[in-house]
Amino acid sequence: MPVLRYALWFLVAAVLALLVLVWTFGRAEMEEVSQASEPYGTAFSLVDQNGAPVTEAALRSRPTALFFGFTHCPDVCPTTLYELSGYQKALKAEGKDLGIVFVTVDPERDTPDMLKTYVGALSPDITAVTGKPDDVAAMLKGYGAYARKVQQGDDYTMDHTASVILLDRSGRFVGTIAYGENPETAKGKLERLVTL
Repeated sequence: MPVLRYALWFLVAAVLALLVLVWTFGRAEMEEVSQASEPYGTAFSLVDQNGAPVTEAALRSRPTALFFGFTHCPDVCPTTLYELSGYQKALKAEGKDLGIVFVTVDPERDTPDMLKTYVGALSPDITAVTGKPDDVAAMLKGYGAYARKVQQGDDYTMDHTASVILLDRSGRFVGTIAYGENPETAKGKLERLVTL
């Protein structure tokens, strides 16, 4: 019987030690997140689908879903933007504000007019961004996005980051939504984003 009692005390002590570790780690992680006060990314100067100047200020005025893609994309880009615009409309119906910023990774083809037609079919509240290739490349690098031209015979496509970057109303990084992520999970992330 004493052996059983010692085993029980050992188990209780181990559980308490584990709880203390989890509490300490979780608290440190929350403090680290709360101390991240700097906006994500770097400064940039590009143009939107109307030819108007766009800077990093566009990502620091409202909760934003930031997505990098291109208009000739066969599936990832139209699917992602369609889903984001659906979430945006649902949130707007609840009185919540979500911005969507779509930055082209193919500025050679994606002119402001091309982008205007492309995003105009989805939502009047998507900001589409393009500019000189070097300026777009610098912006992508500053936001940790990947893009690479892939030749396909006489034509080409673009390989690029497929995740959506979530930024709070101060432009701070909050998380991502992966391509093909469970819709309920994605919706939950966006609902949390617009309340930060």
